[in-house]
Amino acid sequence: MPRRKGSASTASAIRQFRRQAGSVLAKLRRDIRAKEVELALLKRDEESLGRLAGRGNAGGGAARAPRVARGGGGGGGGGRINWRSVLSQLPKQFKASNVRQVRGLKDKRPSEIFAAITRWIEAGLAKRKTRGLYEKA
Repeated sequence: MPRRKGSASTASAIRQFRRQAGSVLAKLRRDIRAKEVELALLKRDEESLGRLAGRGNAGGGAARAPRVARGGGGGGGGGRINWRSVLSQLPKQFKASNVRQVRGLKDKRPSEIFAAITRWIEAGLAKRKTRGLYEKA
């Protein structure tokens, strides 16, 4: 079958177009990888700032997957608790139920709350007035 006039230039144009598309695609992939790295760094910064602010799951926006409940009952919460800041949020005289009302401590086990109160007493930050009633020192 004879070749038509101009088919060689058409093939050359197609090759050139494919080459350009390939280079644009490669650049786009590099840009996406760079943005993913930047996003990962931002997420890491958000997590560390959230921990500093006393939040286990910082932000918690819609983009994150829902937390899966851990087996074994209790639950607890995420992250570490700054118990000195908890003490500063309590009234002069308080009960364990007042401690539980502090944000983020609703689901803490009673043993954790009483352990914190005991540490406050041993550190001289609180005193036991009567059974179940404590006072800041």
